[in-house]
Amino acid sequence: QVQLVESGGGLVQAGGSLSLSCIASGRTFSTYGMGWFRQAPGKEREFVAAINRSGANIYHADSVKGRFTISRDNAKNTVYLQMNSLKPEDTAVYYCAAKGKLGGSYYRSEDYDYWGQGTQVTVSS
Repeated sequence: QVQLVESGGGLVQAGGSLSLSCIASGRTFSTYGMGWFRQAPGKEREFVAAINRSGANIYHADSVKGRFTISRDNAKNTVYLQMNSLKPEDTAVYYCAAKGKLGGSYYRSEDYDYWGQGTQVTVSS
């Protein structure tokens, strides 16, 4: 069992930055791929970024490439999402998720095993 707790959300003006963190319980953090997803009101949850177990492979949605960066620190059981040049359309609840099973896709929420409670990010214009 893995518990995930996100932090770092808030209100920021367009063009600003926020840094999200997600800390995982347990000693097996390094055996999980990690992802960030977001869900805006009235919309489906969508993939934002993911990172494999070692941190060697990262994936970003086209909508955030060049603006958001995912990283992880296995010694701290933490995955990060640095968000720069924020836009109003980035407003959403951001969730981190852990993917334990091999195979599947980092881009699909169905392939993740554990989810955090989410943190709100609001970007004002």
